[in-house]
Amino acid sequence: MHEQLAASIADRFPVTRSRLEDLVRIPSVSAPGFDPAPLRRSAEAVAGMYEASGLTGVRLLEPGGAPPAVFADLPGPADGPTVLLYAHHDVQPAGEGWTTDPFEPVERDGRLYARGSSDDKSGVVLHAAALEALGPPYPVAIKIFIEGEEECGSPHLELLLEQHGTDLAADVIVVADTGNFRTGLPSFTTSLRGLVDCVVEVRTKRHAVHSGSYGGVFPDALTVLARLLATLHDDAGRVAVARLVAGDADPLDLSEEQLRAEVAAHDTLELIGHGSLTSRLWQQPALSVLAIDAPRIAEAVNALVPVARAKISLRLAPGQDPEDAFEALRDHLVSRAPWGAEVRVTRGSIGHPFALETGGPGYRAFREGFRHAWNREPVEVGVGGSIPFVAALAGAYPDAEMVLMGVGDHRSRAHGPDESLDLSELQRGAVAEAIALAELGNP
Repeated sequence: MHEQLAASIADRFPVTRSRLEDLVRIPSVSAPGFDPAPLRRSAEAVAGMYEASGLTGVRLLEPGGAPPAVFADLPGPADGPTVLLYAHHDVQPAGEGWTTDPFEPVERDGRLYARGSSDDKSGVVLHAAALEALGPPYPVAIKIFIEGEEECGSPHLELLLEQHGTDLAADVIVVADTGNFRTGLPSFTTSLRGLVDCVVEVRTKRHAVHSGSYGGVFPDALTVLARLLATLHDDAGRVAVARLVAGDADPLDLSEEQLRAEVAAHDTLELIGHGSLTSRLWQQPALSVLAIDAPRIAEAVNALVPVARAKISLRLAPGQDPEDAFEALRDHLVSRAPWGAEVRVTRGSIGHPFALETGGPGYRAFREGFRHAWNREPVEVGVGGSIPFVAALAGAYPDAEMVLMGVGDHRSRAHGPDESLDLSELQRGAVAEAIALAELGNP
């Protein structure tokens, strides 16, 4: 059976690749301010692809005017489990620094370069390839949910669950939106960091005043903000906010050299934090200043700036409550206002961290699929980012088993320029999923 599934997926892989190329040509950016029309084209293309794969009852879900998601409900054996297959068809903005057109796929050395090739249109076509190899009839009942707003924080998620909670209920939820620790090493993602962000505003005066006349007596808001932001880390670069949860992770064989290559770090740039590299990435808080509102250099005048703002992002280790983390961050900032400046902190987005149990039938089935597809044992890894859909589904369906996997790798550059996907990993991922679904149907 396993060999037949692998052979079927291999035979049809040119079609799978062509489908991925067609999808990445659609600039389905969900970020605010972008044209929503490509998101609809993308959803319709995904729906058409699944219908061409033989799926029936495919429809779009748009609660509260959300970017359209694609849903399908496929019957299986009456006494068997139900499996929900998740991915998302929206993508990040292209950004700068691409060596080729971000929305025109190009293959180089077995990798397909395009925005969304890895994150996460690969997950969309992976599900289709696995299901085509399996049936119908399918060994388990299948539900497909392809979200259209994951990259902008899933703002309609609560409403979606309220209106379609019964539709999405399942015994096993497979989220194909992560990746492998490195090329050729199948990986389960078993933890996700959470998130809380905020805007901190400092005010020193009611209006600007001449810097020559009053400088040296009163501080400007930018200097105050810079000093305040500098208190967020100690001299070793560790997050200095009190009351935050931190843990440890298996170091695996992640090296500083690998990380430097992935982020294109300057040779002289030092690492920050403490503990193993995997712990810093997956099990410890991380704090970043994302943006600052201040006059541009071209607009500078000889005046003491009266107000300045910064957006701060705090990643949270599993076990951390986001509300407690925000209060700790706010207390830190307000209590350390330099020179009596006025400090205000406004909370933004929050996302709950998550840790997964790995002993259920879904994991056993996917372990078998990984072993066959990659011919090696999978590893368990964490993800430093957040997937709001995971925590929300876990809260809505506490008895469901969640399996996080994907076919990106350490070279994929998700969210960055020259995002890419190793095409052989996509084929192996489809084989692994098809085998896992077959195993779930024959426990």
